Amino acid sequence: MNFSNLSTEPHWYAVHTHPKEEARANSNLQAWGLKTLSPLIRERRPRQFSDKPTILVKPLFPQYIFANFVASTHLSRVWFTRGVHDVVHFGDSIAVIDDQAIDFIALQLGADNIVCLGELKYGDKVRINEGPFKSLTGVFEKNVKGTDRVILLLEAISYQGHIQIDRELIGKVA
Repeated sequence: MNFSNLSTEPHWYAVHTHPKEEARANSNLQAWGLKTLSPLIRERRPRQFSDKPTILVKPLFPQYIFANFVASTHLSRVWFTRGVHDVVHFGDSIAVIDDQAIDFIALQLGADNIVCLGELKYGDKVRINEGPFKSLTGVFEKNVKGTDRVILLLEAISYQGHIQIDRELIGKVA
């Protein structure tokens, strides 16, 4: 396919991967020496026969990663990389991703490329969204080191008490 906007400068592009091959495409593109961004997210799934949920790490954008390259020289190499299905384009123009959008996504990343959604700080008011304490509100106190749990000061009818709960069960109250 002939594209009209093949740049001689490096830009960020959205790369469409084959299903469940984001990690493969990412590592193969990095092996070519290209800069990539493949943000991940933790997803909580209930288990059928257990109270303890399963935590999965999944791509934030399923079947898409971002790559920074010079289109005029690297496009065919990217296109035929294992795990890559396509480079996002509209008609005969390759879609260039704005650097500010990539910077914003990169700022949200924590350890291991995992997006940190809604970081809480001491004193934030939160509501419990699931579990036996559902709908109760409290005040965020701190994260429990080495786990995905937090400590809250729970506010109930004429009672305040500390509880330790999974981070995914709570949401910040506006």
